Amino acid sequence: EVQLVESGGGVVQPGGSLRLSCVASGFIFSDERMSWVRQAPGMAPEWVSGINRRSTSSYYTDPYRGRFTIAKDNAKNTLYLQMNSLKLEDTGVYYCKAGDSWGQGTQVTVSS
Repeated sequence: EVQLVESGGGVVQPGGSLRLSCVASGFIFSDERMSWVRQAPGMAPEWVSGINRRSTSSYYTDPYRGRFTIAKDNAKNTLYLQMNSLKLEDTGVYYCKAGDSWGQGTQVTVSS
């Protein structure tokens, strides 16, 4: 059974930083491309970032490029999202995604 467990969310002021983690199990992590997806209240999910199997390529949508960094540790079966220079509009639930499988999400709230 695929399991994705996110952690690291919280409340932070604008300009602050958070690092999200996603521990994966139930599949061969090193064989899988991984993504982070954000869902704001009342909105559809929005793709944030992705990384290929061996971390040789990473991708970001424009609002996050230059501020967020995705990383994949195949030895630890863990996906990360380093979020810097956070903005109010970054608020939402962040989900780890592997194929069609999603984690339960972790809440990120950016508030002054």
